[in-house]
Amino acid sequence: MTYPKSFSHIGLSVPDLEEAVKFYSDILGFYVIMEPTELAEDNSDVGQMCTDVFGRGWGKLRIAHLSTADRIGIELFEFSDNQAPADNLEFRKTGMFHFCVQDPDVEGLTKKIVAAGGKQRMPVREYFPGEKPYRMVYVEDPFGIVFEIYSHSYELTYSAGAYAS
Repeated sequence: MTYPKSFSHIGLSVPDLEEAVKFYSDILGFYVIMEPTELAEDNSDVGQMCTDVFGRGWGKLRIAHLSTADRIGIELFEFSDNQAPADNLEFRKTGMFHFCVQDPDVEGLTKKIVAAGGKQRMPVREYFPGEKPYRMVYVEDPFGIVFEIYSHSYELTYSAGAYAS
């Protein structure tokens, strides 16, 4: 029998782990559940697990674990040869191109993100203008990671014919 799975965590590659932990905890309010830690390519259990994922030659990395208010994990990785992509919103390529957080104060959070060195990619938009108070915006963290902010839950936003004309 198939049933809906829960979402556990997302992994983000960042160029500066301390700055990313500061941004995601100070600006988005995520809880730090494991401070920045260095891992090395070795024969330890976690070293072997990383080699299974990244292949031989990954060398070392730094990692921290955070959590959202609804217990979704945010795993931050700093690799020594971290490189920013040429296009940080490659929406036409298969794979993840954004994640979304929810805050009823979309405008206020967007201002905090910009003040912390991030970017606002678009104006705040309304879903169902004049009918429902649902708002959204795409932003970037200071490292160029694109994410979205919703004012209301995913279920509320898309239930009852969200795109019906």
